[in-house]
Amino acid sequence: MEKGSMVGLILTLVGVFVSVIMHGIDPVFLFMEFGSIIIVVLGCFGATISSFPFEATQNIGKVIGKCMKGGAGHAPAETIDKIVELTTKARAEGLLALEAASKEIDEPFLKKGLQLAVDGTDADALKKTLNAEIHAMKERHKVGAAWCEKAGTYAPTFGIIGAVFGLIATMSKLSEPDLVGEGIAGAFVATFWGVFLANGLFLPWSNKLKKISADEVAHMQLVVEGIMGIQSGTSPRVVEAILSSHIPPSQRVDKAA
Repeated sequence: MEKGSMVGLILTLVGVFVSVIMHGIDPVFLFMEFGSIIIVVLGCFGATISSFPFEATQNIGKVIGKCMKGGAGHAPAETIDKIVELTTKARAEGLLALEAASKEIDEPFLKKGLQLAVDGTDADALKKTLNAEIHAMKERHKVGAAWCEKAGTYAPTFGIIGAVFGLIATMSKLSEPDLVGEGIAGAFVATFWGVFLANGLFLPWSNKLKKISADEVAHMQLVVEGIMGIQSGTSPRVVEAILSSHIPPSQRVDKAA
């Protein structure tokens, strides 16, 4: 599990359930209100599934898994070094000399761009092709983030519906005062689960997925700049300067060190 996801989830769980105990509430009671849990979980999932093509829901497990594990973990400085090395080789030996080097590259997007450049693809067509792949990836990523965001929107609403049902049931027992207090407490359990699932899980997951997507897009755009520099025969020093502007100074490698 990615460190941010792990630390965030642990702090959320500790903060919520330590508070529950300090307020004198038995945590088991929250898990035993099956009616409240059912309406929040099934209602939330049902409404969210209805909001998207079913293919989006089929992939949501992989999306959440990616969220918990973190993004691809690209090292921009290493990518820049590799591109500068390829630029130097292309300037000295020509683009065709990179055909063998492209087979040793593990990163699929860089490998594809380099192969297109070696094949003599027109500069405009090359850039359009790579940018089209970036756009397609962004659209795919939007679906997973939007799914989690919608779930975070629906969960509190179904929590309120569950609370209403609980209060209706409690009002029918006013002739039995001993049951009223427990009934009201049980009614608000649904509200708790709705708000907790939304703000503790779904909305943070949505934000994390958006950040992962933005990082991957930024990395791919850096690669596009590098490929275009290689194809145009730009000086390796200039390519390095251009690519380094894409990353924070703290991540840049000081060649003079």
